[in-house]
Amino acid sequence: MDKNVGGPARLLRFVIGVTLLAFGYRNRDRTIGTIAFLCGSDLFATAVIQRCPVNAVFGIDTCGTD
Repeated sequence: MDKNVGGPARLLRFVIGVTLLAFGYRNRDRTIGTIAFLCGSDLFATAVIQRCPVNAVFGIDTCGTD
């Protein structure tokens, strides 16, 4: 699998993902908390593995020319 998430996009996904995970955990008894936790886990996972299926579909590559 080719990496397609890097640089500022990766950092932004990481920060927003962790924020949504924390918000979702604190509000886990409400529907919005569950939704936030799921979205945060997706963003966090794509930041860690540096691969996003949506980016692949649209041909977006933010890794640069490493």
